[in-house]
Amino acid sequence: MALLALAGAGWLAWDSGFVPGRVTELLHVPEPPRLRHGFDVARSAAVCGCWTVALFALGGLTRGRVGSAWVLSLFGRYRGSVRRTGLVWISPLMLRRRVDVRLRHWRSDPMPAVDAQGVELRVVVLVVWQVKDTARALLMVDDHTAYLAEQVEAVTARVASRLPADSFHDPADSDGDVPTLRDAGAVGDALTRALAAECRAVGVEVFSVRPTRVGYAPEVAAAMQRRQIAAIDAKHRDSVLTSVLDAVDDTVHRLTERGLVALDDYERKALVKDLTVAFYTARGSAVDTH
Repeated sequence: MALLALAGAGWLAWDSGFVPGRVTELLHVPEPPRLRHGFDVARSAAVCGCWTVALFALGGLTRGRVGSAWVLSLFGRYRGSVRRTGLVWISPLMLRRRVDVRLRHWRSDPMPAVDAQGVELRVVVLVVWQVKDTARALLMVDDHTAYLAEQVEAVTARVASRLPADSFHDPADSDGDVPTLRDAGAVGDALTRALAAECRAVGVEVFSVRPTRVGYAPEVAAAMQRRQIAAIDAKHRDSVLTSVLDAVDDTVHRLTERGLVALDDYERKALVKDLTVAFYTARGSAVDTH
């Protein structure tokens, strides 16, 4: 269309005598069959119309890029999306806005959160996402990337509040393993489902959300570290005491079973007490030395 309009405008200009002689000589174009004198309104209007059509046609040419799409609107109304690559033509009257539709990943800054026990945390997540519906992503919200970041923070805070960051109890004391925020697989699946549901309305598809770091806030980090050390120490002491009691029970049982000693209740209690102190002191000293 643009070439036809340019050709028509050139022919009319040449036929009307608007083309200077030097230009015709330079282009090796013959002189028009007859020179026209005066101002021909019809031909001038035709030339202007051809030039307008040519400029309109050329103004609509653009290049589609891989990984991006054009969202078109006219007078505030959505008119479609163009995902083609290479040279494409789009009406110059339409407003074009480019949207990135490539697979993208985003690593968040440390976000504040609180676990199920009310302990303040700092959580960093890695989000893999892509714009699926370009019209919704561009027209439903002002900025879909900012919306995604806000939803990531909200979803992270909501999921983190359901579980403790760490379990300081012995799993054997409960029905099974205590779930915590350290289980990256389960926590990541919960984050992915929650964020995908929130972003579906704005045309954003979420593939995965994985926590890369779950740490305590600086103001509580030292106290939680001391609590972890105390829990480990208590667990160790409990295991040592259990093994000592087993050893004392086995020793007393063997002594009485073989008839080496005859003990009444008072003597048995005294022997158990002495053996417990001796075994526990010996094992505690050995562990401290190690």
